[in-house]
Amino acid sequence: MTFAAALAITTCLAAPLAAQTTATTQETAPVELTFERVFASPSLDGPAPRQAKLSPDGRYLTLLRNREDDRERYDLWGYDRQSGEWSMLVDSEALGSGRELSEDEKMQRERARVGSLKGIIDYQWTKEGDGILVPLDGDLYLARIGGEVIQLTDTEESELNPSLSSTGAYVSFVRDRQLWVGDVGAEAAPITPKEGADIRWGEAEFVAQEEMARLTGYWWSADDRRIAVERFDESMVGIVTRAAIGATGTKVFDQRYPVAGSANADVELYIMDPDGGNRVKVNLADFQHPDVYTDGDPTDFYLARVDWAPDGSALYVQRQNRAQTHMDILRVDPSTGAVAPVFAENAAMPDYWVNLSDNYRILDNGDLIWWSERDGFGHFYRYSGADGWGTSRQLTRGDFVVTKLVGVDQSTQRLFFLATSENDPLEQHVYALDYGSDTIGAPERLTEEGFTHSATMDGKGQTLLITRSSDDTPPQIYLADQQGERLAWVEENALDENHPYAPFLASHRPTKYGRIEAEDGTPLYWEMVTPDMEPGKRYPVFFYHYGGPGPQIVNRGWNGALRQAIVDKGYIWFALDNRGSANRGVAFEQPIYRAMGGVEVRDQKAGAEYLKTLPFVDPNKIAIDGWSYGGYMTLKQLQADPGLYAAGISGAPVTKWELYDTHYTERYMGTPQAEGVAYDAASAIPDATKISDPLLIIHGMADDNVVFENATAIIAEMQGANVPFEMMLYPGYTHRVSGEQISPHRYNTVFRFLEAHGVTPPE
Repeated sequence: MTFAAALAITTCLAAPLAAQTTATTQETAPVELTFERVFASPSLDGPAPRQAKLSPDGRYLTLLRNREDDRERYDLWGYDRQSGEWSMLVDSEALGSGRELSEDEKMQRERARVGSLKGIIDYQWTKEGDGILVPLDGDLYLARIGGEVIQLTDTEESELNPSLSSTGAYVSFVRDRQLWVGDVGAEAAPITPKEGADIRWGEAEFVAQEEMARLTGYWWSADDRRIAVERFDESMVGIVTRAAIGATGTKVFDQRYPVAGSANADVELYIMDPDGGNRVKVNLADFQHPDVYTDGDPTDFYLARVDWAPDGSALYVQRQNRAQTHMDILRVDPSTGAVAPVFAENAAMPDYWVNLSDNYRILDNGDLIWWSERDGFGHFYRYSGADGWGTSRQLTRGDFVVTKLVGVDQSTQRLFFLATSENDPLEQHVYALDYGSDTIGAPERLTEEGFTHSATMDGKGQTLLITRSSDDTPPQIYLADQQGERLAWVEENALDENHPYAPFLASHRPTKYGRIEAEDGTPLYWEMVTPDMEPGKRYPVFFYHYGGPGPQIVNRGWNGALRQAIVDKGYIWFALDNRGSANRGVAFEQPIYRAMGGVEVRDQKAGAEYLKTLPFVDPNKIAIDGWSYGGYMTLKQLQADPGLYAAGISGAPVTKWELYDTHYTERYMGTPQAEGVAYDAASAIPDATKISDPLLIIHGMADDNVVFENATAIIAEMQGANVPFEMMLYPGYTHRVSGEQISPHRYNTVFRFLEAHGVTPPE
């Protein structure tokens, strides 16, 4: 395969949307923005490249670029920084077999939140920078710089978790529950035994993938001499029968799913040579603390993170107790598997938990950059290798949250990271900090205010790849130096006349931000988009919420065309971040401890009561909508405050926390056995029959995350009491009910439901 035609990279800065739209609004009448167009190709957000990486020598920037005619299909592109030209390196349609993915790979993609994507979804550079490992349609390819593409595997089974070893000498992957390793370009062979359907090598167990952001189960040492490999036995985990009900048939899967309070998989860790020899077991159950680990079961813990020391002399393991209030960092001897404790991380306050993080780095000199919430906000600490990481020095401090470690330049001892702004928690910026100074100063902000940012960096911390957006600027991606100065656009995504969103700029409405106080005086931030309103008229509100721990919904970034389509229909869009959500510090998250469905509901109620004070809001037409935890919130809000909301849409809701998985649920709620009263209070089932406002329940019938039993539990309860509600089910769809036709069907269903119940704009 040869490189496609080159595309020159642009270097001019996009003007603000307001400046770009002046001529358009004068000359062009608004074009109706339908749900069909929102989810069609090309994306109205503009190009959405993924997985941007720099080659080891820094010459090439590669990324996955989606197609104009198919927004979900991605091909591999490369930018030669010497010639200044873009080229398509691998055409996914021309190269791919079109073979259906295995069920295991489909489920892995669901848990990685890339289940809707097609073509190439990941890739890895060789260490020398002369080739790229490309998984495609369940097989593996090696794309050489210069055009040659070599197919490495050709099997009916998918090659899961493919990786090049640290030196690039080996290719490894999981197939049929075994870890396979081979020289690059040669046949691979299994290096772990095949032990039956319930025992897997080299994979991450379900809760690690779904809740712990750990998607792999093996780790190469830097010199390729040894591999750490997870083995897990899930025979003791309960089975959920998942019926993937499709339009033309049904497939039934017995899925191992550890519900709250039940047995987790038994996880072990081994270290072995690349051929499987010299295998030793890591003694993870050693050094148990009786006050934090389950009495009588030394295996009842979570394998949270695994990392090799840069010189391969040790393996470091983060082991979390089941209650998630304590985490040990352990040092493992690779030759014997012996374990020694290094230090421990405890919950930042009583009635709290330890949030897992990837924001750490073991430095070449043995020091550790570590992220912790121990002072009430997520900040960095430096542990010295000289004393075995026994003491630490705080590097960042203040009433803001460090959200991501972006890169480390060890030669200059300079740290790069993302954090919320101390002045505005709705923005995230890239900061730099000299961590080697005797006196640690304030971090230096490298990015422009008025935007929210994300970023990645090369392994040596030399070049930044920054993505920025605002409520009137779709995501723009650029390369920057260590001072944050832009070197070149990767994707300028300018809102000019050629942008897919251009026909709809005339009706684009700005986002307004504000805050109200919770019952305890805590500030709660909200965002609102209003239609072009006529004086004296009152408008309905589409009140979107998530409500659960994790996502920060209200921010100053680009929010896409969906909310604009809703506003174009004459609705006010509104969202509010309640206590329990992320990026506001420990005290803001803590109130949901053992109390899901309580404080969040009251905070969202405060948002509704605020809306009712606004002269342009119709107080009788506030509809709430949420998905997953947001679907659960819809049910709890309708139960708590009958008549406050005009209608509610509950998408893929958890209805009984006993039906959700261990790691997520027990982090906040404990176990049903120990916290039965809290579980009863949090359940959406006992008061289901008290729902008197119009309710629409939506669920994918093959959901492997919030299993369909959650929907059937509340459906049966309401039917048995003759309580009216409406329902839309999607055969064959998982927790991700989306697609070019399915997504508009879902939203058209929602607005037909609202119209049927009188939640409509003024005439």
